[in-house]
Amino acid sequence: MPPRAWLAEREADLLPVGYVHVVFTLPAEVAAIAFHNKPLVYDLLFKAASETMLTIAADPRHLGARIGITAVLHTWGSAMTHHPHVHMIVPGGGIARDGTRWISSRPAFLPPVKVLGKLFRRLFSTRLIDLHAAGRLGFYGSLAHLADRRAFLRHLSPVRKKNWVVYAKPPFAGPEAVLTYLSRYTHRVAISNSRLVRFDETGVTFRYKDYRRDGADRQQTMTLAADEFIRRFLLHVLPRGFHRIRHYGLLASSARKTSLARARHLLNVAPPPDPDPVDEPTDVRPPCPCCGGHMVIIETFERWRQPRAPPHGIASTGTTTS
Repeated sequence: MPPRAWLAEREADLLPVGYVHVVFTLPAEVAAIAFHNKPLVYDLLFKAASETMLTIAADPRHLGARIGITAVLHTWGSAMTHHPHVHMIVPGGGIARDGTRWISSRPAFLPPVKVLGKLFRRLFSTRLIDLHAAGRLGFYGSLAHLADRRAFLRHLSPVRKKNWVVYAKPPFAGPEAVLTYLSRYTHRVAISNSRLVRFDETGVTFRYKDYRRDGADRQQTMTLAADEFIRRFLLHVLPRGFHRIRHYGLLASSARKTSLARARHLLNVAPPPDPDPVDEPTDVRPPCPCCGGHMVIIETFERWRQPRAPPHGIASTGTTTS
């Protein structure tokens, strides 16, 4: 779905409540395993993080309600290193388990990150071990020894004892801010054009954030050789057909319309008007017969002009014929 059409649907899904932004991050030791097993481990990251949020939110000690989640996978750090994590956008409240009322979170509600981190660690670690036991994980290069079960368990042992990073950002300033965030971050790639500084014989120079520093020193520049820049960029190409934006709970596609209609009824707000169809620009370029991508126009000829053939006596290879 084109980004504009996708955003129009998300705008129709927004509720008149506060929204919370939560980030689930994999430890470096697990991220290394994920790099060689992207479809399985990225999918596990989505499932463990979403189940963690839904479970804790349903607990009466925290919220006691069924919530909705929009989750977006990012696999990069600011310097384009491999850093898989999931961003979650969550309405500040949910539908009570008996379906009779909307339970609002506190105005300054932030999820209990330590509780989330412990459950996320347990769910993810247990299922990763199950994948290894089923022989579904691959290990290569410096990680080849982890194919042995005992070596794999030793590798995970310290990871299963340390805190896993779950970060709850301050609540969004209303639904409009949620849409602004989604428009910027859901369809982005590892690096945007605005961060590129220059490209010359020394390599590619770009801006990045060094989170070990504070203030103005956080903004840094880095120059990478062209091949290293390309290598880092390609680290973040997802497996074919992999969905990096997913919805859970009230926003799960199978019951989204019914759940949102119920939520609006309980909140006593009118349903949104049907969105106008989004007119996407028509692309008249034929697809590439080899890769299916868009063809690139490199030259356009005037209607009354014909393309010039190679000069007489010059073969297509550029050599002179006799």
